[in-house]
Amino acid sequence: MDTNHPAAQRSPLHDFLAPDSIAIVGASADPTKRGYKAMVGLIKDGYPGRIYPINPKVDMVLGVKAYRSLADIPGTADLALICTPASTVPGLLEECGRKGVKGAVILASGFRETGRPDGIRLEQELLAAARRSGVRVIGPNTSGMFNLHKKVNLLALNNVKAGDIGLISQSGNMLLALVLEAERNGQVGFSTYAGPGNQADIGFNDYLRYLGEDANTRVATLYVEGFRDGRRFLDAAREITVLKPVVVYKSGSTAAGQKAASSHTGALAGSYAMTVDLLRQVGVSVVQHSDEILPVAEGLALLQKARGKRVAVVADGGGQATIASDRLTEAGLELAELSEETRQRLGRILFPQASLVNPVDVAGSSDANPALLADCLEIVAEDDQVDSIFLVGMFGGYHTRFAEDLLGGEMRGAESMIELARRTDKPLVVYSLYAPVNPPALRRLHQAGLPVYSSIEHAVRVLSALGERGLYLAARAGDRKLPTVLPNRRAQAVLAAAQAEGRDLFEFEAKDLLRAHGVAVPEEMLAGAAGDLAGIAEHFAEQPVAMKVVSRDILHKSDAGGVRLKVVGEAGMRVAFDEIIDSCRAYDPQAVIKGVLVTPMARKGVEVIIGVIRDPVFGSVLMFGLGGIFVEILEDVAFRAIPLSHDDACSMVGQIKSRKILEGVRGEAAVDKGALVDLLLKVSSIVDAYPQLAELDLNPVIALDDGYAVVDARIIVDRAAAGKNDNPREG
Repeated sequence: MDTNHPAAQRSPLHDFLAPDSIAIVGASADPTKRGYKAMVGLIKDGYPGRIYPINPKVDMVLGVKAYRSLADIPGTADLALICTPASTVPGLLEECGRKGVKGAVILASGFRETGRPDGIRLEQELLAAARRSGVRVIGPNTSGMFNLHKKVNLLALNNVKAGDIGLISQSGNMLLALVLEAERNGQVGFSTYAGPGNQADIGFNDYLRYLGEDANTRVATLYVEGFRDGRRFLDAAREITVLKPVVVYKSGSTAAGQKAASSHTGALAGSYAMTVDLLRQVGVSVVQHSDEILPVAEGLALLQKARGKRVAVVADGGGQATIASDRLTEAGLELAELSEETRQRLGRILFPQASLVNPVDVAGSSDANPALLADCLEIVAEDDQVDSIFLVGMFGGYHTRFAEDLLGGEMRGAESMIELARRTDKPLVVYSLYAPVNPPALRRLHQAGLPVYSSIEHAVRVLSALGERGLYLAARAGDRKLPTVLPNRRAQAVLAAAQAEGRDLFEFEAKDLLRAHGVAVPEEMLAGAAGDLAGIAEHFAEQPVAMKVVSRDILHKSDAGGVRLKVVGEAGMRVAFDEIIDSCRAYDPQAVIKGVLVTPMARKGVEVIIGVIRDPVFGSVLMFGLGGIFVEILEDVAFRAIPLSHDDACSMVGQIKSRKILEGVRGEAAVDKGALVDLLLKVSSIVDAYPQLAELDLNPVIALDDGYAVVDARIIVDRAAAGKNDNPREG
């Protein structure tokens, strides 16, 4: 990271997440206390820095001189681990500030996560004390931290090795699960861990920036229950994912899970689907199953990326080749189309019954010579249509399954695979059914930095993450910056008037704003009274029109009987006008009705919806999906944070599961996807230009084969922004 750039200054977390001196406030010789475990962890792992146990009742703790208070230690400490009750924390942070302590880890619970007023108030006092004292806070309600390359093991974990996976987890049990899994793996290690707890001060975005800069971390891995400031995290991730992979497991994918997350850490858990889309937008690899976290983190740390999603499968069994093909396809990966030259080269070394198309099934060719698999991998790796390589089957177990003297061939094959991996930029991922017993050939591959998995599903998830990362980096490198939109003065005045009157924009006002920025909106005319209909009817001639009530008090026009469709001619308009007014008066006698909006009926096409919300966690977010019953029943929508890039807009249109409807079904013409992309970009720019705009709803938009038509538009104004102009740009 370029630390000379003002947006990329060195993270202050380096000052205490890699400490040269540590104070243990509440250090103890009682094995049941956290102050004891922290001391044991530091001493056992050979921490070379200074340790200051703080305990007013003893002179020594585990052979280390103790001090009555922080004020008594010589010099200062980079980090303080506070193991005392919640009520003592604000005062101790004041002491930390006076001694120049840079960071504090607060283990105690009993703060905001309780949901009680006294807990919330105590956390506010904690944060105020920290800010007055210039002390950064990890927690409270945290499991702690470690930095294994500095031999800082404040959790006293056993058998955890130093490595290159940085880990931030809101769950202490999740940390333990990953540590135990890494121990079984045998090759995986960690760099820095921190439990953010309530994130009273330091949030996920701060930890991510630290891991992004940390030379010992090759992949940042996060278990997240809720973000406090999602927009800042997205900004940080957008910078860090260019430098190294970021893996996130976001819990709370169900309503029950979201409720549990909130009660556990006081997290702000928003829409899971929206969060996943926004994280992927900035290059984060999102895993949806907890048992995928470590496999994906390991795979990305070792292999970093693939050029794309075209995978060549080499297998020694038809059944597992089929399973691998199924899982690859389900994951959105492609089975690479092997060239004729590649197939001919494979045919020269394999039995006649072997399958030479992808997946390549060697059909017994390797039974007496397992090193032959490495030759197959070499051949497919040289094919330009291949982005990554997947070895599937029983490699590593041939000497067990067939004959012991095959071990030499397996070891030679392993060395050839290692050499291939060093020469090519195409990742090689290995699944073996013998992985659980860790035979010599697989152990050699793993030690040399090739990931080996005992699950086809895990291996496929790694291949997917590698392909997604490669495509994301390519898109980032080629994406063009979009021009800034300047607010229109007339639209500014309309928004200001709506704010002053405490209302949202009328439909025709919303469409005028869109029209001012190049959005295709059908022509329309407002009939304030029945007497206006003659001129309107003359203007539209015999075109069928739609007529809709205009009222600040009636939000759902159809429910109030405020819509009439396919109306023709002046006589028809007059009947429809009277019916609309009468129905709306009956629906809400107090409603102020401004008139009836008349517009030509839209051509037949595909209904889509485009919406914008100001999310309290992530800020301005744009949604796209099919409109009508599809959005309500299928919930098939895509989300992106504003502002959008051109690639963001294209990916939204391609993401929805019902995208085939846009491509034309049952003889219908395909819609103009380019026009939809242009509309999404225009809406993004409009929202970015008008901070007074709180929400926007274009539903439906009729997608056509030669463009689109915005049939209905609703813009909700930010009441809190009344009287303010937060955007000085005008045009």
